[in-house]
Amino acid sequence: MTRLEKLEAEIAALSGDDLVRLRAWFDAYDSDRFDAAIEADATAGALDALADAALADFDTGRTRRL
Repeated sequence: MTRLEKLEAEIAALSGDDLVRLRAWFDAYDSDRFDAAIEADATAGALDALADAALADFDTGRTRRL
């Protein structure tokens, strides 16, 4: 049994309350990891081209209100 399969079995055996707590913990954990990845990409300049293109579209009137 792989490590992931063991985790899946453990999660499947959780009580309802523990599953709610796990879900809340994992949502926060996943969100924090995503935020860190975006911050690292932004710091490295990986998003600069996208930002420049969006600003150029805005400046030339090729955008609309959401």
